[in-house]
Amino acid sequence: MIKIGIIVGSTRPGRKAPDVARWVLDIAGMRADAVFELVDIQDFDLPLLDEPVPPSFGMYAHPHTKAWAAAIAGFDGYVFVTPEYNHGTSGALKNAIDFLYREWNNKAAGFVGYGSAGGARAIESLRLVMGELMVADVRAQVMLSLRTDFDDFTTFNPAAHHEQAVDAMLDQVVAWSRALKTLRPDAPVTAADAPQAGQRMGSQ
Repeated sequence: MIKIGIIVGSTRPGRKAPDVARWVLDIAGMRADAVFELVDIQDFDLPLLDEPVPPSFGMYAHPHTKAWAAAIAGFDGYVFVTPEYNHGTSGALKNAIDFLYREWNNKAAGFVGYGSAGGARAIESLRLVMGELMVADVRAQVMLSLRTDFDDFTTFNPAAHHEQAVDAMLDQVVAWSRALKTLRPDAPVTAADAPQAGQRMGSQ
């Protein structure tokens, strides 16, 4: 079965990313075409990148990096939940991404952004990063506005139409994750990865 990590991309006190990520997980939980799991970068307590050898060599020196690598390596694809800070993604998420390399390769990613402009510019900054990591970023994305999807800019209360956008994004992430799995010799495709009759396929 395809496994997708929903990555909580903020560590700031008072962050909204966990609420958004749990909402995505609730929608994903109604599907039968993949397994979904929350991954909170805050749980790994990563410092600013402190590995002496470039991540592309896979020679990780520190326990925090090895734990992070083990968590990320087990997924076939990702959904990045990102705030927008100064026209970009969060520094904490970019730092977490930069710790690793091969663990990301030949996988798929979708994005859920939030901010004053729906997190669109944070998502665009992540798309550039994904290309260098050999991650296929899907076209469908979810953009949440601090003005209309958060009560008083604080309490997450998304408009109902966003659920369809989440499903459309997940359709693409699951499909591309399944296809890209064939490129990874350490992740053989099995019958369980094929969609079965009667599975909920989001917006399809």
